[in-house]
Amino acid sequence: MNQHYWQGEWVSDEEAGARLDTLEERTQQVIAGPRLSPLTIMAAAERLIPKLEDPVLRFALSRPELERKVTRELGGVDPARLVRFDFRQPTYEAWVPLGLLAHVTAGNAAAAGVLSGVEGLLSGNLNVIKVSSDDDGFTANVLAMLADEDPTGQIARRLIVLHFSSRNREWLSRMCGAADAVAVWGGEEAVAGVAELVKPGTRLVDWGPKLSFAYLTKDHWSDVETLRALAYDICTNEQQACSSPQVIYLDTEHEADVFAFAERFGVAMDLVGPPSIEPSSAEWAEINNTVVVTRLEEHLGLTKVHSGDHWRVLADTRSALRASPLYRTVWVKPLPRKQIAATLRPMRRYLQTVGLAASRPETAVLARMFVSVGAQRITVPGAMQDGYSGEPHDGVYALQRYSNRVAVRLDERFAHDASLDDLDIADQLPAPRVAVTPKAEFETLQSGAGEVFFRSGGSSGAPKLSAFTWADYDEHMRFGAESLLATGLDPRRDRVMNLFFGGHMYGSFISFFSSLERMGAVQFPMGGEWHQLDQIAQSIVDNKVNTLLTAPSFAQKLFTEQGALLKKYGGVRKIFYAGEHFAEQQVRWLESEFGVEVIRSAAYGSVDAGPMGYQCAHSPARVHHLFTGLHTLEILEQDSDRPVSGSQPGRLVFTAHTRRGQRLDRYEIGDLGRWVPGDCACGRRTPRFELLGRVGDVFRIGAQTMNYRKLVRAAEDGFGYAGALQVVLGEHVESEQLTVLLEQGKVIDIEAAERALLAYPELSEGVEHDRLIRLHVQAVPLNEFHRTANSGKLITVVDQRGRAF
Repeated sequence: MNQHYWQGEWVSDEEAGARLDTLEERTQQVIAGPRLSPLTIMAAAERLIPKLEDPVLRFALSRPELERKVTRELGGVDPARLVRFDFRQPTYEAWVPLGLLAHVTAGNAAAAGVLSGVEGLLSGNLNVIKVSSDDDGFTANVLAMLADEDPTGQIARRLIVLHFSSRNREWLSRMCGAADAVAVWGGEEAVAGVAELVKPGTRLVDWGPKLSFAYLTKDHWSDVETLRALAYDICTNEQQACSSPQVIYLDTEHEADVFAFAERFGVAMDLVGPPSIEPSSAEWAEINNTVVVTRLEEHLGLTKVHSGDHWRVLADTRSALRASPLYRTVWVKPLPRKQIAATLRPMRRYLQTVGLAASRPETAVLARMFVSVGAQRITVPGAMQDGYSGEPHDGVYALQRYSNRVAVRLDERFAHDASLDDLDIADQLPAPRVAVTPKAEFETLQSGAGEVFFRSGGSSGAPKLSAFTWADYDEHMRFGAESLLATGLDPRRDRVMNLFFGGHMYGSFISFFSSLERMGAVQFPMGGEWHQLDQIAQSIVDNKVNTLLTAPSFAQKLFTEQGALLKKYGGVRKIFYAGEHFAEQQVRWLESEFGVEVIRSAAYGSVDAGPMGYQCAHSPARVHHLFTGLHTLEILEQDSDRPVSGSQPGRLVFTAHTRRGQRLDRYEIGDLGRWVPGDCACGRRTPRFELLGRVGDVFRIGAQTMNYRKLVRAAEDGFGYAGALQVVLGEHVESEQLTVLLEQGKVIDIEAAERALLAYPELSEGVEHDRLIRLHVQAVPLNEFHRTANSGKLITVVDQRGRAF
């Protein structure tokens, strides 16, 4: 019978036994291959959940729960990525897998083996899991189903599930002997038996037996709701969980209080429904033996037994902590708070959860006392078996026990490398199997989980809001900082003025503020104010600012109007821009006239998708590296959802790996681009792409966001135009140029056409007020219009500018 799951195969006892001697070789193969990102596991689990019936597993394997767990325990959703610990020096840290993690599971919780295996996967280890002989194949089948949902095959390569009895010491010894760490679940005897087989230096992760209790102060032990809540804690799962109370302590020295409470509590136990499971014959024997002995001690005045059809409340005047025989059997004992340390500290290795019922001031005092003597969880009655994502288990984070924290400290050659993995790993995570979502349907992606919102769009209708959770925002700002470092900002030396626009829910100013904060850079958060250019220029000089973060149009206006002061100062050496295109002529002007040495994209991003790419010191105009830690990028044909061939132009479609406030799965960002083949001279192996302009109707020029359709409407309304119209975006020596191509023979007066188009407010503002756009109208033959290569369709907006945001 093939009852063992071995790295994607079902094998027999004979085959599994033969393979046990190859565990070290297989471990070496796994750790030498590509690392397993938790994002791969989350994606597979998300596809698996609809096929599961167990509500515990469905909840525990849900994407939000897994994300919170990994982030809480290991600091982020990709903890094995070697990233900057300090942006001011080339030091890198990561959580890396131990190698081979052996799991010896218990038989009293069906889901425990699966969840233990998933923890081993989240930490990146090769996992060999011994399930109980009572396991009916549940653990292996669920984990095999999880592996089947992973198209990369990485999950399957890291899973081995063996079904054998603990009496088979040979197999257990071979399994544990090869492991770098052994996680063992069960009673003291089981833990001790496994510990004997673990080699010196192997990490033993002991999930041994724990004991929980309730503690009630005088003003709460008569409260009906408190008693009902405690009865719920006892009867839920029939005390099979370590967090189930086995003892109820009263803050008293008086025996009468204990006996009176035990009698009252029996009434609360009577209100609970029938048991969900019954004890075995051996368990019944233990229960009956405990009750008989307790009844005998009644004659000594030490105890009192209260019982019903399905429960037993055992009053005992002695304070010592004692395990109950479970199945709705609970001790009631006195424990005045002055005796807490003396009574409980000797049992500290067994203490887990305390259900504490006290006033607010007393809760603070008692909670501190209980954690000081070894209790690991404090909660309130009725919630003892509840938990939260990322909660420590038995006083530790499991994923940290299954990992090592490593550090790499390098030299100045790595001054602008935010992650060492970018120099080594080039693969993207696969895109989900869903339809492409066009930009026009952005609002349909709202999940209702948003916590911070930024203004997006508005050029083609009402402004839209882009939703993020704070976790999204924090993650994006981390990558924003990585982008600034890669593009040339030096947080050790640069003095940076943030001149992006703030307020009105715009994201640029606050986002770059947060990214600079992450870097520890010197920042002057001035903001972009069109009517305070003189004050901004003077502040640049006074504060010895050498680096500007700004929009190209604002930089052009600032250096044009305040050129004399800034040229005399001569200290601005770097300009990092975003949101618009930077014309080549403007770049050359700033370099030659003002001595600016570096002008690069701060990041390729958008309000709806966040940071998507970054430039390095070797990036040509328009070319960016992909943030593979945040996104998967597809470049699809302009007329279909098929991938482009080679480096042909196509639509950029992004999938955000961890966007929580608004899921972006195969989202069409609205830009055209192409893959850039070959290796980058910077040494990074992340995919590169070149921006080729916008898709469709919306474009940005001269600090204005415009809509092709509105230009068409201005032509129709202004001079009755009824021909083809194409917008070509280009550069002029002092501004950007917007050329409108009209069909020859269908327009008579070019000057009248220009006046009509200037009725479009955003175009008028850019041309006549800001003077950042030069308008040119030209009539050409229809065959001279730009068209798509495949279908010959008219391209509405053609972007021929040299640099892209």
